Amino acid sequence: MPRRITTASVTTFAALTALALTGCGTTTVEADGADAAQDPVSQSCDNDTTETTTDAVSLTDDLGRTVELDKPAERVAVLEWQQTEDLLSLCVTPVAVADAEGYSTWDTAEALPKGVADVGTRQEPNLDAIFGADPDLVIVEVSSPDDEIVSQLEAYDVPVLATVGADAADPIQHMKDTFSLIADATGRSERAAAVLDDFDTALADAKAAVGDADLATTDFVYFDGWVQGGNVAIRPFGQGSLFGELGEKLGLTNVWEGEVDPTYGLGQTDVEGLVEVGDALMFYTGTDDAESDSIVDLLADNEIWTSLPSVENGDTYAFPAGIWTFGGPRSAEQAIDAYVELLTA
Repeated sequence: MPRRITTASVTTFAALTALALTGCGTTTVEADGADAAQDPVSQSCDNDTTETTTDAVSLTDDLGRTVELDKPAERVAVLEWQQTEDLLSLCVTPVAVADAEGYSTWDTAEALPKGVADVGTRQEPNLDAIFGADPDLVIVEVSSPDDEIVSQLEAYDVPVLATVGADAADPIQHMKDTFSLIADATGRSERAAAVLDDFDTALADAKAAVGDADLATTDFVYFDGWVQGGNVAIRPFGQGSLFGELGEKLGLTNVWEGEVDPTYGLGQTDVEGLVEVGDALMFYTGTDDAESDSIVDLLADNEIWTSLPSVENGDTYAFPAGIWTFGGPRSAEQAIDAYVELLTA
């Protein structure tokens, strides 16, 4: 989805700060973003004893650019939800985020504290609002090496860390690498190691639990979707998708064999396409999309849907709401827990 940038016309710092608080066509967030770094981040951070380094930082981002900081970043603006979650998991509260309301709906792995400036949508962030929050680093997700967002942000003479959203060649490792990259930029590598150890332990424990469940079938497909012009569009998470790979790590077999994109491992089909998955278990996103009707509700009277073996056998399962399918280690842990709970209930 192309990203368009808006730049507000402001003449005083006070006006700029007001823009930073209100964002651009998004939910207003109360309190001063400058105080956000003092707010608690998550319950797990209450007992965090890991250290923050203070040395100068030199690292290479996902575009091969060298990013250098005199000291680890403390005031971070972030324009994508996975990276927002990652900062919070590292016990770093961002001073500015894109689409705070959307984040709080779709990603519940880490709660966003009050006082963080909302700077517009992920596709249309407001540059003046971003830099009105006085960041010492901006983290952005790019779709290609020539993504214009990087040069536009660099014009403000603040370091920019470019990350790529996914890599279908190894989605779990890419998720971990993105998390570690942000940890290096913020001096929180020790905390990152602890979080990743938690993830690896959760994955190993969950695999054992699924192995002990004596399932009738291990075939599965995970999907989400939306309604477009009265038609239901279904997006299977195929080979190379994060949630598909998590399922396979638990000992399941992802049976979606349709074409998928090379970055996120996502396919596209309609209800007829699900016939191809046979009697596989079907999992789907349980978050309510305010901009689309529930596809499962709409399919309740669809003869093709109701004749699918998994529907007839009661083997369709909604994940709990608020598990972000493109998130970091904590979202991935939520997904692992959901798989286990639904498979072993």
